[in-house]
Amino acid sequence: MQTKKNSYLALGDSYTIGEKVPLKKNFPHQTVSLLKKAGIAINEPTIIAKTGWTTDELQEQLSRTRLAVPFDFVTLLIGVNNQYRGRSADEYAKQFEELLQQAISYAGGNINHVIVLSIPDWGVTPFAEGRDRKQIAKEIDVYNSINERISKQYKVHYINITPFTREAVNDKDLVAKDGLHPSAKDYARWAEKVKEVMMKEMK
Repeated sequence: MQTKKNSYLALGDSYTIGEKVPLKKNFPHQTVSLLKKAGIAINEPTIIAKTGWTTDELQEQLSRTRLAVPFDFVTLLIGVNNQYRGRSADEYAKQFEELLQQAISYAGGNINHVIVLSIPDWGVTPFAEGRDRKQIAKEIDVYNSINERISKQYKVHYINITPFTREAVNDKDLVAKDGLHPSAKDYARWAEKVKEVMMKEMK
């Protein structure tokens, strides 16, 4: 009898597709790779993400996308472009909550199988040279306080990967060649955290 393969939906922006790294090195693909090594039967991830997307742009895409639901696991990482474009925190809170509700529905209502990742701090990257890095960090922290609060309200898993990304101040290998996005090395650490949550929920 064939073992049912787990399915995984990853929602987000450039940090989910892995801008400037090979496809197989983004965090959803690295997560699946780690799970397969652990003997878990799982399909390649379904990714709905695009560089530059804000919360409402992800919502718009989802409204036009037919998905083979439910998925066994869903990850959500969104918001950096809201911050970059100077959108309000209140707007982010409303749209993030709506997206999280969608993510939960895509997981068949199983809150234990939904994972939210915090927003990386791009202010530490070479791309942010000449900008107010402290202000960027402050705004990212505000956005992350929002997505963490809402995640806890809905009792989904929350992984804070922001401290990882801030290590790029001293480790340039954590940044991709464009000087802005995380490298495969950093994504590997996120993938390990996501894999740990998924493995725990499969037991």
